[in-house]
Amino acid sequence: MKVVLSFLRKLGLGAVVVVLATFFLSWLIRQIPGSAVDIIAPFASEQQRTEISRALGLDKGLLSAYWDWLSGFVRGDFGDFLLTSGSIGTQLGEVIPVSLLLMVYVQLVALGIGVPLGLYTAYRANSRTDAYTRATLFSLSSIPNFGTGIILAILVGVKLNLVPPAGYVYISDSIGGHFQSMLLPVIALTIAPLTSYTNLMRSEVLATLREDYITLAASKGLRPRRILFRHVIRPSITPIMTSAALSMSALIGGALVIEIIFVIPGLGTLLQRSIFTKEYGALQTIVAVIAVFYIVFNTIVDALINIVDPRTRGIRAAR
Repeated sequence: MKVVLSFLRKLGLGAVVVVLATFFLSWLIRQIPGSAVDIIAPFASEQQRTEISRALGLDKGLLSAYWDWLSGFVRGDFGDFLLTSGSIGTQLGEVIPVSLLLMVYVQLVALGIGVPLGLYTAYRANSRTDAYTRATLFSLSSIPNFGTGIILAILVGVKLNLVPPAGYVYISDSIGGHFQSMLLPVIALTIAPLTSYTNLMRSEVLATLREDYITLAASKGLRPRRILFRHVIRPSITPIMTSAALSMSALIGGALVIEIIFVIPGLGTLLQRSIFTKEYGALQTIVAVIAVFYIVFNTIVDALINIVDPRTRGIRAAR
């Protein structure tokens, strides 16, 4: 029962985050000096100006206009683009799977390499291999992901011509082409979380090895491999999953920039277009969708943590 209540409380807090973020954006639109309609369509006719003002809710009070947008968002009615034809919902349905695939690939690669690498560096703690590995990861992660993306696009894509430097291939069109088009963006985004997961796993393993129950297990004659996989990895990997949830916001932000650099038709490209064309209604909806993704991802990770390490259930539910 406590776990269910904790889950409902987290969803409630998530809903509050979405409301506050989108309400703040709605308020900012009204704080634009001059008229937002003049900025969006400076040469529009009076009838067009009236329609744009009505679409943005500027003909109503802030609370009333925001409630209209929020009720439509909850129902799945995201509205239409103001200056270009097309439904916002339709566009989101096309770009969201692309962004999700990119973020899933990054997390799988970062966790798939970071966890074993952290375990290995903990096993070889204070050795040259440990020092060189950590120094290399820290050096690479000091470069912003967009800088890494540009370097990879020029060096690997243009100079060496190993993979396409930009563009996107849908997996339904070509599996090989799809993974080629996603290789450089995934590498550019993976370095930062890979460094975080490796160092966190290393420190957690070293801390777990100092626990009394590990000493007790070793004194009973249990094999090192059994101790490692049964008593060390499970409690050590729980903080990694929490870190993966917390890094999701940074990953979403990085993915938006990387999508623009590599011309990937994802959420970042749609966000860029909405900003450049001043589609404030679409921008508000995109911000809400990003917030919902972040909340859903954190909720899923919480559930997975309870499965991986059941000892955390009572602790997390009591928070």
